[in-house]
Amino acid sequence: MKRIVDYRKLLNVDKEAELKELKSVYRTLMKDCHPDKFRQEQEKLDAEARSKEIIEAYHFLVSIAPETREQNIETYTQTITLSNIQDFEYKQQVLNIQFYDGSAYEYFDVPKAIYVKLVNADSPGRFARRHIFSEYPYRNVAKVAEPA
Repeated sequence: MKRIVDYRKLLNVDKEAELKELKSVYRTLMKDCHPDKFRQEQEKLDAEARSKEIIEAYHFLVSIAPETREQNIETYTQTITLSNIQDFEYKQQVLNIQFYDGSAYEYFDVPKAIYVKLVNADSPGRFARRHIFSEYPYRNVAKVAEPA
């Protein structure tokens, strides 16, 4: 959750920011700190580092935005109901779950106690469907490969 808060602070947007607002703020910030605007080498390097942070923050916030999740809800629902969990890992309150269909999702602000229960569950998939998938903010970190 700290990463979400930090990215919102960096872009100066609130929790209810919509995609249109995120895009507008992102474009404005990128115009202000684009490396090509600066002549001195140190200023260019600083602007490049700042622009990379802004790009990362923008893409991250877009990936967890309600509009984005709404657009992808069908694929997400299909994955969590039809595909089994292949592997999962937990680091700093972020639970990363990989599925056998090739997709992977990050779940944010997951308490360590929930992770421990997931590890000890007889059926991790059933536990996750009941206690994780609809309870925590998430984002897709690996797209499902489209059939050719």
